[in-house]
Amino acid sequence: MPRPAEQDAGSASSLSRGLALLDLFTAPDQVLSISEIARRSRVPKSTTHRLILDLISWGALERGTNGVSLGVRLFELGSLVPSSSTLRDLALPFAHNLNEVTKLTSNIAIREGNEVLYIEKITTRTLKVPHSRVGGRARMHATALGKAILAFSDPEFVESVLGGPLLQQTEKTVTDPAELRRELARVRTERVAYDVEESRLGLFCVSAPVFNGQGGPIAGAISVTGATELAIAKRYAPAVLATAMALSSAIGTAKRPRRSTVA
Repeated sequence: MPRPAEQDAGSASSLSRGLALLDLFTAPDQVLSISEIARRSRVPKSTTHRLILDLISWGALERGTNGVSLGVRLFELGSLVPSSSTLRDLALPFAHNLNEVTKLTSNIAIREGNEVLYIEKITTRTLKVPHSRVGGRARMHATALGKAILAFSDPEFVESVLGGPLLQQTEKTVTDPAELRRELARVRTERVAYDVEESRLGLFCVSAPVFNGQGGPIAGAISVTGATELAIAKRYAPAVLATAMALSSAIGTAKRPRRSTVA
């Protein structure tokens, strides 16, 4: 009979494997079969089936005709996360304004591990950007958002990214650490990062870093995405940079403690 410590270890292992299965769903409406989940996760089909039943019972997954999809319980929990002072809430009106001014898709992202996490996306009717979505992730070195964040991150983190595998997302993705260091140095000077067909062919992205107040640590980045070339992309740099600077000031104001008044 397993001892309590062994039971706890087994439960933790099952929990981590179950949560890992949720990462396989790349869109809220994606439907995957048990066989496909087992293949992608490299978990035995019998174990996958048991984990999925547990996730369905809890509400993390929902059973459908052709497989399973993310459950409503996850979205209910997500709505309970405190957000009154989050970057997303403060940045949303700025992103909408940037979208209106440029007529391009605007994005807000933060650093999550060694990747960027999209926390908001304002789309245009004329141009769809299928490779980015709210809750989606992207490689730090292959996106303008990632390079804007990376340029102002701690040196140790920068080296961990540049020293790791720099996968080539398209034929134009920069994967040479020396070239990336030169580009990050330019971003630190100009405070604008570019991605021209590095994350997806046919699209460009212009991004600027957002700070926790002017002169504060990096908080994330804001960008616009369109279908054109670098020469045209640079026309949008002033609007993106001005928006990022205004947003940084707004964050600093929101985080500043209020003075108490004595009647």
